[in-house]
Amino acid sequence: MSRRCEVCGKGTTKGNNVSHSMRHTKRTFKVNLLTKKLPTAEGKIEQVKLCAHCYRTMRKENN
Repeated sequence: MSRRCEVCGKGTTKGNNVSHSMRHTKRTFKVNLLTKKLPTAEGKIEQVKLCAHCYRTMRKENN
């Protein structure tokens, strides 16, 4: 299972740790994934993996 949002496709990205002495070492930035049970268009409840940004946007649109 990949760490990827099912709504927007956001996933892990790579970058650098930068210390005070400006040394760079590789690191990964993981997406903030949430597993939520949401209703579909047909009315069924389906389990969806989505990022916190998409979940927040969905909550704002539905209220």
